[in-house]
Amino acid sequence: MQRGTGLPLWAAILLAAGAGAILDGGFPDRNWWILAPIGVVLMLLALLGRGPWTGLLVGMVAGLSFWLIHISWLTLYLGPVPWLALAGLEALFFGVGLALTGVVLNLGPRVWPSVTGRLGMLPVVVAGLWTAREAISAVWPYGGFAWGRVAISQSESPFNGLIAWVGMSGLSFVMVWLSALAVQLCREPGVRVGGRSAIAVAAVALLLAFPAWPTLQSGTARIAAVQGASDAGLFAQNSPGQILNDHVSATLPLVGEPVDFVVWPENGIDVDPLRSADSARVADYISRAMNAPLIAGTITERDGKFYNTSLLWKAGDGAVDLYDKVHPVPFAEYMPDRAFWRPFAPDLIDLVSRDYEIGTRDNVFDIDGIIAGIAICFDIADDQLVNEMIDDDAEIILAQTNNADFGRTDESVQQLAIARLRAIEAGRTVVNISTVGTSAIITPDGETLDSLPTWVSGAMIQTVPLSISDTPAMTVGRPLEWFVSGLGLAGMLLCIVSARTLALSDGGPRLSAGQVGADRAKIRKRRRG
Repeated sequence: MQRGTGLPLWAAILLAAGAGAILDGGFPDRNWWILAPIGVVLMLLALLGRGPWTGLLVGMVAGLSFWLIHISWLTLYLGPVPWLALAGLEALFFGVGLALTGVVLNLGPRVWPSVTGRLGMLPVVVAGLWTAREAISAVWPYGGFAWGRVAISQSESPFNGLIAWVGMSGLSFVMVWLSALAVQLCREPGVRVGGRSAIAVAAVALLLAFPAWPTLQSGTARIAAVQGASDAGLFAQNSPGQILNDHVSATLPLVGEPVDFVVWPENGIDVDPLRSADSARVADYISRAMNAPLIAGTITERDGKFYNTSLLWKAGDGAVDLYDKVHPVPFAEYMPDRAFWRPFAPDLIDLVSRDYEIGTRDNVFDIDGIIAGIAICFDIADDQLVNEMIDDDAEIILAQTNNADFGRTDESVQQLAIARLRAIEAGRTVVNISTVGTSAIITPDGETLDSLPTWVSGAMIQTVPLSISDTPAMTVGRPLEWFVSGLGLAGMLLCIVSARTLALSDGGPRLSAGQVGADRAKIRKRRRG
């Protein structure tokens, strides 16, 4: 027999709204990581006893509560329309995912009637459905929005080392599995309190017992990462070349320091050096003065098309390699289906005056023998792009970004949390360098080697480890995502099919043997007639 909360709908909605806010508290800026699994527990409790449609409502309330808080930084310059639109879309994903989860929570005990079956299968299916929802919304529509995954809340928790074993989706699965197991343990009256506690403690201890993945160092590199503290935002009023000058000014004090390369952020050069001789001369000067290649972000125009580009620049040779951002942000860096969306908010749509193309080049640079993976801004949140750079033997990851549009909001520290997890997941040093912060150098164990205050000009010069070894996450992370998502969807379908079968068997007419015999006799008589 299962225990359920049986909450009235109004109480479930209130609980879901509070759960969304609590889930957000697990993410940076607050970064109280323990709140993330608690928020998930409360969402699951709100679903108990709910049908599919009320489950959808409860799920959407939980999703809206979470997303409206989590991405409130969108309102800083753009106002409420993009914020509400994106939060509403993500809440719809949330609602559908939790509605299906509610089906499993409420029908699953009939499908797996034993205590072992319920404790063994229900949490796995629930966590699989959550992972599937995160995976779908991370890639669709328009390339998806890989933000707000439960794994990101654990960037500085004791569980963060697990990501080297199971990847980003795998870590989300594990954390939601713990939450679902806690809920299911509370629903099992046949298990003593001591037994429930023992199972919960054993599950947590098992996960914490996983050792950190040992990163094998293949060498070192001495790097200089420069933050120009330039307001490179959409509405900033800068004279041409101002952002370039800011980064030059922050770099010149480093002249004489022996480094292997210098890295500037996304949009660190605001006048395309491929088209401007003056800008090219400045890039040449910096590379020559530092006696090292310069990796810098800029906007390039080639064949009438615009790209958000990272350049590998060497004095005397110019741009010897370039990477065009593969994951430009829809509705910010390009406008998908412009004719369709423009009537809804023409002033906002027209702010995106030019559409950046989707890059097609590989995302690694060979910097005098050092292979560096290049990620521009939201690229760092794209699982596929990180896997591709590691497949191409990247020894270090350079994450160039421009957070100026988000001021001093949570956006930059949320992005830094993703960068920290990528360092552990890939077993690589990650240099997260921004125009305004948050900039930091993160080692493969997730520790911060160096950092810069936000909106302060400065540079980080450090000798960092390089590596070419693969973590288990880089080998099995994407297949694992498909596997656990498939388990969740298969378990949900099994619940639906089994429930229909049980309903038919329970609700059909029950005839005695005599009635059956009489009916058969009538049928034979009709046939003879």
